[in-house]
Parts: sequence; structure tokens; C-alpha cells
Amino acid sequence: MNIYGLQFDIAWENREENFRRVNERLAAKNVVAGSLIVLPEMFATGFSFDATQAIEDIGGETDAFLSVLAKQTECFVVGGLAVRNPDGTCHNTARVFSPQGILVTSYLKQRPFSLGGELKHFTSGDQPFSFSWNGITVCPMICYDLRFPELFRAAVKRFQPELFVVIASWPVKRIHHWTRLLQARAIENQCYVIGVNRIGKDPNHEYNGHSMIVDFHGETVESASSNDVLIEGKLDIPSLREYRTALPFLNDMR
Repeated sequence: MNIYGLQFDIAWENREENFRRVNERLAAKNVVAGSLIVLPEMFATGFSFDATQAIEDIGGETDAFLSVLAKQTECFVVGGLAVRNPDGTCHNTARVFSPQGILVTSYLKQRPFSLGGELKHFTSGDQPFSFSWNGITVCPMICYDLRFPELFRAAVKRFQPELFVVIASWPVKRIHHWTRLLQARAIENQCYVIGVNRIGKDPNHEYNGHSMIVDFHGETVESASSNDVLIEGKLDIPSLREYRTALPFLNDMR
């Protein structure tokens, strides 16, 4: 099972340029059909709260781009964007599209980053979501969610996912937490975790990537430093399931 994570420098509030960058980097790689492609949190605009530049209606430009990208690559695609609901509330979301270009699920970030003012602009989600990728159960999470193990436990109790996808705009000054928390979530939930972060700068923060794929032992399958890169890894799901059967720790959750 192939999985890809695109770590790149996001142009501030410039969808057209970010769409171009994503297309360019994926075109340079022979992406295997049926794979899972993961893009960072709010990949089309950067971590902006501007209602006119960064927040869009459901079914807007970024949804359309993700749908076409999924069809063109014949892959499942996960990408982050801020959406506005008909009632006026807004959410920081992870949108998932199938190889047919169909929206599969939309996860709403459960822990907006209050320290950075996100909670003033985006309404919190209240539950996990999952989707099936080639027989694998996958749960998306977003950035600050990673600091709250109870969110992952709730998802495990409900869905027993083999893979967590964490999309992020995680700043450089706390990057050592990022890597350790990804490993912890993988170990405690006996699953694979992919964390896809961005690089570069925006008006408020600097980012240095360190995207990574972690296995159920907390070992690194693939990782990046602070470069512009498409990481790639293979998931050994039979070994994961054998491990869970031999050591059924998840059965003892209360």
C-alpha cells in the first residue's frame, strides 16, 4: 500500500499558485494509482483566518481542485481547507476525495488552536470520521488535535483504524513535540501514522516540515527534513494486523 505526503512551501492566500505547486510536484513523481496522497493543513491558502481570502463555501475552488487531482492521479486525496457552512459557521477541515473525484468524508478539526486565535474564527468539530482506502480504515486529524490523545482513542474505539492521517501547519519552535507525538500516537493505538507538515513562512510563523510516516512500533518508515519533498512509504497492513492479534492491547481500553 503506497502513501505519499507532499511537504511544500505554501504561498500565502494564493490558491492558484498553490494548486500549481501541488500539480508540478506530483507530476514529477510516478504516483502509483490507488495510492493515498496527503496534502498539509489549509494547503491552498496557508493558515489564514481571512474570510475573503482563506475561507470558501463548500464545493468551492479547493474542493474542485482536490476532486480533479484525485481523478487525474486515480488516488485517494486528503487536503486541508477552511469551509463556510450555509449557517455562516466555519470549520478547519480535512477533505477526502476518492479516485472517482467524489467527496468521501470531511473531518472537522476538533481542537482549533486557541493560542493562535483559531477558535475565534473556526467552530470545533465534535467527533472523529473515517473512510475506507483499499480495505484499510483511515482517520484524519488536524495539527493541534495531535496534542490530545483522547481524540485518537475515541477514534480507535469507534473505528479501529489502521492509519491516522495528521495534516498540519506545525511551527518550527515546537517541531520536537511534533515528531514525538506522532510516534506516541502510533505506539499507543497500534497503528500507522502519517504526519504531513508544511515548510516556509507566513506572516505569523515559520515552518520546517519534518513530515513522517511512523509504524505501529513508533519506528520511522519515511521522513523529511525541512526541504520541499514528496515523501513516500509502503504500509505493511498484514504485519500490523498480526501484531494486533498477538498483542490485543486495544481490547483493554476502558
